[in-house]
Amino acid sequence: MSTATENGTAGESAAASGTGGERLRRWRLVLGGDAADGTGCALGGTDAAMDGALNALYGTGKDKGTAGNRSAGLGASAPSVARWLGDIRTYFPSSVVQVMQRDAIDRLGLSTLLLEPEMLEAVEADVHLVGTLLSLNKAMPETTKETARTVVRKVVDDLEKRLATRTRSTLTGALDRSARISRPRHRDIDWDRTIRANLKNYLPEFNTVVPERLIGYGRASQSVKKDVVLCIDQSGSMAASVVYASVFGAVLASMRSIATRLVVFDTAVVDLTDQLDDPVDVLFGTQLGGGTDINRALAYCQSQITRPADTVVVLISDLYEGGIRDEMLKRVAAMKASGVQFVALLALSDEGTPAYDHEHAAALAALGAPAFACTPDLFPDVMAAAIEKRPLPISDMVTHQ
Repeated sequence: MSTATENGTAGESAAASGTGGERLRRWRLVLGGDAADGTGCALGGTDAAMDGALNALYGTGKDKGTAGNRSAGLGASAPSVARWLGDIRTYFPSSVVQVMQRDAIDRLGLSTLLLEPEMLEAVEADVHLVGTLLSLNKAMPETTKETARTVVRKVVDDLEKRLATRTRSTLTGALDRSARISRPRHRDIDWDRTIRANLKNYLPEFNTVVPERLIGYGRASQSVKKDVVLCIDQSGSMAASVVYASVFGAVLASMRSIATRLVVFDTAVVDLTDQLDDPVDVLFGTQLGGGTDINRALAYCQSQITRPADTVVVLISDLYEGGIRDEMLKRVAAMKASGVQFVALLALSDEGTPAYDHEHAAALAALGAPAFACTPDLFPDVMAAAIEKRPLPISDMVTHQ
């Protein structure tokens, strides 16, 4: 909470004079003011209001028994929650507001209140909120769905603005480089590869390399060069990954040189490729939760592959398989043997190290398909490497060991 406390007004607490007083003030806001906090610091004004907002969510619930019980400070009514949402947006920066909203949904069971349009209008929209809304999609009344789509649209548009340009430029370069030619024009020469290929022709007396063979890459054309299949696990734990993957799917589908297919699965498999022009439609076509049958999903993806040497399959899953494990591994091995570039992502999100099935991850790694978690910012580099058929840049990511 140290970030949040920085927004308090200096001098509003009796003990907030000088460096020592400011330190006590911050500790008081962090510890919550119980008798055992030991600060002896009283709060007033904005600090007191901030403390009240924090206590409503993180308080120990003194009238509920022992310390550590979750507070019921927000009450069960929409007006109480709406006031609290307004307070935290007043006193805390957006990044902290998003964390507090997520904690309120998890700790105080406020998911059902998100089914009310006025509540959705009050919250700070982010990827995690979108995941919660998608999990509530089937229970959402018609009066709320339009508001929910507006919230989801805002988040999706923001993500596209942040990710689309770099994704397109990175993959366009990779597609150009993957179409190498042996007699390139001067402007099309790939000098790095040409020099490496001709190092044996180095002349020390002239301190130069004589290139016997030029390596170049062709310019982008309108024809489809690569097929990409995104196979996304829509179990509840993969909510953020589903959101990011849908956005990336729409971006890839907008590139003429890539034919993109998007498949989501739990125990059933749904092909959402025809909705890729609008990632919001894709997201509302998913159903978060349920079981997992990776083998069935990969069987469907395998059936859609017509050009294995020019195909990249990206499986996004925590690998908790409810289907036939050995069959799943055989399908991955068969795809790789046919020339398919297979990428296994344990998560596509900013949430840090994911929970995943270590045994299945080890089995994939043994097949030459290491499983790793990837942030959205690094996803274009992963796809570029897969398109160019070079080692994936996974050294700085969360990788199965």
